[in-house]
Amino acid sequence: MIATITHQDKNYKIDLSKPLDISLPLINAPKNVTAWYVKPPTFTPVMENGFVGDVNLGGAVNFRNIFFNPHGNGTHTECVGHISKENYTINQCLTTFFFLADVISVLPEKIENDSVITLKQVKQLWQPTDTEAIIIRTLPNDEAKKTMQYSNTNPTYIEEDAVRFLTKNGINHLLIDSPSIDREEDGGELKAHHAFWEYPQNTQAHRTISELIFVANSILDGKYLLNIQIASFENDASPSKPILYQLL
Repeated sequence: MIATITHQDKNYKIDLSKPLDISLPLINAPKNVTAWYVKPPTFTPVMENGFVGDVNLGGAVNFRNIFFNPHGNGTHTECVGHISKENYTINQCLTTFFFLADVISVLPEKIENDSVITLKQVKQLWQPTDTEAIIIRTLPNDEAKKTMQYSNTNPTYIEEDAVRFLTKNGINHLLIDSPSIDREEDGGELKAHHAFWEYPQNTQAHRTISELIFVANSILDGKYLLNIQIASFENDASPSKPILYQLL
């Protein structure tokens, strides 16, 4: 199924039958990726007043309660409500869902005990174009990311100046395979988040950050059409399913 997309007077073709999923699923198992000291998701059948919410236990339907944390249990997309006193929600802030995006692969620099994506690296790997989103795949990139237990591991983060460079050059949607664009322990400063949303001085509520994605090695660096899919949560973040389409 071939579609033609017109963006800023340029035509792009994509094959809608060949989506490239860069999300991690929620799994009812300890191997589910976790961060921020949260427990893995739990899926439990409703068992009340004689009702059995599990077909294998004699019920008519599968009817489960699911407990999870959007930020700590998998791919999620967040809005400025993540750091704001005001009640911004992702369902209100993300109102369009397709964007031109660049995929870049970065081997983070080792700075003391940190793994950091620096302004210098971003400038070397990415040149401003007409894209609105950037997808950062950190190197090395292996399957262990799908089940990684990130808590207390000081994962890769992005320099504040690198984030400012991206937003000044048209990036409104930032996606990364790390749990956060900020350092795991930074005293609550969240400098990169504040820089990205320019909060509170000049709040850019239309911008989003997606974390804990996974970009397979078969997806080459370059330009794609990005579709960010979320659940309609009136919350600062939602589990999400970012999808890429190769430009033909």
